[in-house]
Amino acid sequence: MAVKSPVGDPPKRAAQRWQELVEVINHARSQYSLKESQTLSDAEYDALFVELVALEDKYPILATGDSPTQTVGGLRSELFDPVVHLEPMYSLDNSFSAEELSAWCDRVSGALEVNPEYLCELKIDGLAVDAVYRDGELVSLATRGDGSTGEDVTVNAGFIASIPKTLNGKSVPTLLEVRGEVFYPLAAFDVINNEQVAMGKPLFANPRNAAAGALRQRIDKREREVQEAKTPERAAKLTQDLNAAVARLSGLQFTVHGFGAHDSKILSEAQTQSEVYEFISKWSLPTTSHARVHANFEEVLGFIEYFSDHRTEVSFDIDGVVVKVNGLIDQELLGFTSRAPRWAMAFKYPPEVVRTRLLDIEVSVGRTGRVTPYAVMEPVQVAGTTVSMATLHNPFEVERKGVLIGDMIFLRKAGEIIPEVMGPVIEERDGTEVAFVMPEFCPECGSPVAPESEGDKDLRCPNAQGCPAQLRERLFHIGSRGALDVEGLGEKAAQALLVSGVLTNEAELFDLNPEKLLASSFFVNSHKGSEAIGINKAGETLLSQLQKAKTAPLWRFLVALSIRHVGPTAAKKLARAFGSLELIEAASVEELSAVDGVGERIADSIIEFFATPWRQDVVASWRAAGVDFADQQSSPDNQSLPLSGKTIVITGSIPGYTRDGAQEAISSLGATVAGSVSKKTDLVVIGEKAGSKADKAQSLGVPTTGFDGFQLLLRGDFDGALISNPG
Repeated sequence: MAVKSPVGDPPKRAAQRWQELVEVINHARSQYSLKESQTLSDAEYDALFVELVALEDKYPILATGDSPTQTVGGLRSELFDPVVHLEPMYSLDNSFSAEELSAWCDRVSGALEVNPEYLCELKIDGLAVDAVYRDGELVSLATRGDGSTGEDVTVNAGFIASIPKTLNGKSVPTLLEVRGEVFYPLAAFDVINNEQVAMGKPLFANPRNAAAGALRQRIDKREREVQEAKTPERAAKLTQDLNAAVARLSGLQFTVHGFGAHDSKILSEAQTQSEVYEFISKWSLPTTSHARVHANFEEVLGFIEYFSDHRTEVSFDIDGVVVKVNGLIDQELLGFTSRAPRWAMAFKYPPEVVRTRLLDIEVSVGRTGRVTPYAVMEPVQVAGTTVSMATLHNPFEVERKGVLIGDMIFLRKAGEIIPEVMGPVIEERDGTEVAFVMPEFCPECGSPVAPESEGDKDLRCPNAQGCPAQLRERLFHIGSRGALDVEGLGEKAAQALLVSGVLTNEAELFDLNPEKLLASSFFVNSHKGSEAIGINKAGETLLSQLQKAKTAPLWRFLVALSIRHVGPTAAKKLARAFGSLELIEAASVEELSAVDGVGERIADSIIEFFATPWRQDVVASWRAAGVDFADQQSSPDNQSLPLSGKTIVITGSIPGYTRDGAQEAISSLGATVAGSVSKKTDLVVIGEKAGSKADKAQSLGVPTTGFDGFQLLLRGDFDGALISNPG
């Protein structure tokens, strides 16, 4: 058992490692959720996550609200309309050995004081979705997103035959929310990759990424483009693209593996998860044919071992087995953590291992200045794709793995885009191999690279303002979906703006105009001699999107500015608490760190950012270009709002709202939404599965209310909510 740290701050090295783990894991989640790509292999991500859990167990003070251990993995793209799940969709905790799974079973048995039945089912490597039926008709299909809010892909469901549009059978409920996996069978995946090769396009790394790419298409947009085509030729090309997209969708399959909200008497009376599957299948919903109920751990382990040996006989890609407590009452008793059910555990199979030649080790520079070595390898086929590069993280990791340039190496990968270099095949060495030497100077700007602080394993380029690589990455980050979501400001556009000299830094971004873009061939229709003839569609899109971005919410600008450690979660809380960038700039460390989920580390980073002259210039230039950096609705200066001056705490879940959604609904009416209960709290809203905050409110004599009172608050009726009984 991990030893808890004494009260106080953790050692500096532990805090630094915690921050590194949080950054890497959150970045990997963002890449996968918003770009259907991966910066870490599954095995690498899992190992980092396990390390993070262990670190927070040893030093509990590190487990802030922004930690990946406290949230469901995944983000929602702004490309689709949001859909709030009727009940939250959780992630699964993972185990990687029989010992870890046995320890989980022991915890379950101890909590229930009985050995329960277990339901085992194959862990399909696909895309998790949420389907809602009302009166037997499909009304929405959404991706998991952040667990509370997903992306509306209902239109695309019409092309997936295995997703029933109408439920059949007896006693179909008027409301039914089911969770499942959308995936490609391996045969269909092979056909898709053959088509990619024929079209000269890159292969999909695995069926999961192919499924995500197919489902997260805007088919409705493609259909409109066909209808609006100006010429027969254009219409024919767009129709061809539409038909190809529809064909990709039609190859997807769907399997239900859980349920959420419902008003079914049959499901309410069901005793086990396996019974639920039987009932659901009678309503025409597809369920797995590989699920088995087992009486004890030995039988569970037998199921896992069988499919480990017979993975290739399954028609779809799997990366493990999901083990669930079968009894529904037992599930309810065990409950959930902030991100996963305590009654379920995923057993992950070990990744595949291949051998290839390490040709070279090169380095790249990111937007925070981190200089990262990566392996350049002889291309090798693994898990359905060709791999030629893999990150090596830092020079210490290169040394730890013991790899030399020219080595034959072990490479493992279970379907991810970026695999892991395990180590050298020592017996293959012939003496020609050479050691990697980390460059002393930044390959992009020539600045000396060094650790940011003592004990830091990462080397960084200190030239944050002038390093071309950092500037390029920051500019691209501004346009990303997690920041300002500027269509037209992708990697190629960012590179073109800088190489052509149209921009020398990000401060000039909102001053762009058609005349300035003419200096870059990337944004120009054609050239006649030396005279440029008009900007192209890419230029028009960029300018219109930048104009639109000027009115983006404050939290997006906080992310876009690349303030260290400030991601979307912290940015939203800061925006909600202060309402304008001007107030954030003027805030002290104490005022900033008092914001729920921010803390001193992020506060120090914000203070440092606004104390840097060239970063002040960026803010001033954007402000002069028309960016006001304010959320009028949440501004604390607006005293006319009905809940102004009230401090409210929300505990538990509010039906129809995500946690952030409920808080934003109240704060938009002027209230301060606090994260903890004190004598200064004016009201505590008690939702479903409320925690200890409800008990603390009672002990302090703080008024409480329930869902009915919450509805009154939304109408601005604080006095009515104050006397409403919790419900």
